[in-house]
Amino acid sequence: MSLHRARRALIAVTAAAALSALPAAAADTVLNLYSARHYQTDEALYSDFTKRTGIRINRIEAGDEALLERLRSEGANTPADVLLLVDATRLWRAQIDGMFQPVRSQALEARIPAHLRGKDDGKGAEWFAFSTRARVIVYNKATVKPDQVPSYEDLAAPAFKGKVCTRSGTHPYMLSLIGAMSEHLGEAKAEAWARGVVANFARSPRGGDTDQIKAVATGECGVALTNTYYLVRMMRSDAAADKDAVSKIGMIWPNQQTWGTHVNVSGGGVMRNAPNRAAAVKFLEYLASDSAQAYLADGNNEWPVVATAPTSNPVLASLGKFKADTLPIASVGRAQVTAAKIIDRVGWR
Repeated sequence: MSLHRARRALIAVTAAAALSALPAAAADTVLNLYSARHYQTDEALYSDFTKRTGIRINRIEAGDEALLERLRSEGANTPADVLLLVDATRLWRAQIDGMFQPVRSQALEARIPAHLRGKDDGKGAEWFAFSTRARVIVYNKATVKPDQVPSYEDLAAPAFKGKVCTRSGTHPYMLSLIGAMSEHLGEAKAEAWARGVVANFARSPRGGDTDQIKAVATGECGVALTNTYYLVRMMRSDAAADKDAVSKIGMIWPNQQTWGTHVNVSGGGVMRNAPNRAAAVKFLEYLASDSAQAYLADGNNEWPVVATAPTSNPVLASLGKFKADTLPIASVGRAQVTAAKIIDRVGWR
C-alpha cells in the first residue's frame, strides 16, 4: 500500500471511530461542528449558543487542510453539521468539492453583506463570512517613508529592490491577495506585478506573518505584508521584544485611493449531508448575532461582518478606519486557481 493510501486509510479509520463515539441524541438537539478556529474565547461562544438554544455542541478542531482531508475521507457518512474555516480560498475549495448545501435564511441575508457570502444562485448561499481581517503593509520607520508605498502595486517598484519580505506565495493568505490582484488588474498585469515583487525580495519567502513583522523591525527588510490580527497581537503583547519591534514599524492601509485594502475572512457553512440541519442553520444564524460577532471578532483581533455589532478591542480600534475592498469574497476564493499559476510562473515560492 502506498504512503498516500495508507494515510487516507488511517484518516478513514480515525473518522469512523469519531463517528461511533458521538453520543446519541434526538435530532437537532446536538450540533457536530468541525472547526479550524482554536481561540480560547470560542469556549464562551459555544457555551452561550447552548444556553440560548439547548443545542449541545460536539466539536472537532484541526487545521483547515486537515479538516478538508478528513471530510473527503468521510464522504457522505460524515457526522459534521457545520464546517468553519479561516480563509476564503479554503472555503471556496470546500464549496467546489461539494461539501456545503445552500442555505436560505432571512436573518443571515439581512445581517451579512452579499459580497461576504459564497455562491448564491437563487437557492441560497453555501457559506457565509463571520469575521474579517485586512492584509496590510508594514514598513521600517527608519528606512522607509509611508508615502513611498501607498499601494500593493508599489511593492514591485524598483525603489524596493532587496527590501520586500513575504511568506510563501503558496500560502492561502497570499493566494487570496494575489487572486484579488488578478481580479482587479487582470491576469497579465497581476503576473507582471508579482514578478516585480519577487525581483524585490530581501530574502527567500519563509515564516509566517509575525516573522515578516519582526524582519521589518530588525531591518532585514524594509516592507512586508501581514494580516492585521498578527500585528495587533504583537501590539497587545507584554513581551519586551514585541514592544520593541512594534516601536520600529509603521503600518499602511494599501490602495485607499483605488479599490481599497484587501480583506480575508473566517466563515462557514452547513454540510451537504448534515444530520442536524435545523440545528446547523440555527448555529449560523447565531454566529451573525451581536453577541457571537463580538466573541468571534475580539477572540482573534478581527472585525465583525455585521457593521452594527459592538466590539471591545481598543488596540484594534487604534489602527483607525479604512476603505476595505468590496470585491466579492467568493471571487477571491475562485481566483486562487489563477494565483497558483502566477506564483508558479514567477517563482514566488
